[in-house]
Amino acid sequence: MRLTDFSDYSLRLLMYAAARADQLITIEETAQVYGISRAHLMKVANQLTRAGFLKAVRGRSGGLALAMRPERIGLGDVLRATEPDFALVECFRGDNRCRITPNCRLRGMLKEALAAFSGTLDRYTLADLLLNPEDFGIQPAA
Repeated sequence: MRLTDFSDYSLRLLMYAAARADQLITIEETAQVYGISRAHLMKVANQLTRAGFLKAVRGRSGGLALAMRPERIGLGDVLRATEPDFALVECFRGDNRCRITPNCRLRGMLKEALAAFSGTLDRYTLADLLLNPEDFGIQPAA
């Protein structure tokens, strides 16, 4: 199983926003901190804002901030909002044409594994991932 870059960037953006909770962050600075595409990060920020994890402040001195406390942002919730699906194999999809689906035991095992994966992430929040600004290579203001 593999998460999309979109979900990876979503978690990283939220981690950075949590570390900078005392100020608004920008897409540009976050892209520079991680060395990732500004355009991709913009899409991520829009999705996280629509999902209610981030709030956007418009204007000249605008930026992004967490929309709620890190303890309220569940990692499982973030992934469910950012992953297109969790169709690990064809039989999980609506257009399943696998001929052995009615008799196959693999589907049940994979559903169990996916439930364990989701259950583990549901036990953690963004607060469990908190880092200091220095961990991102940012020097504290003097």
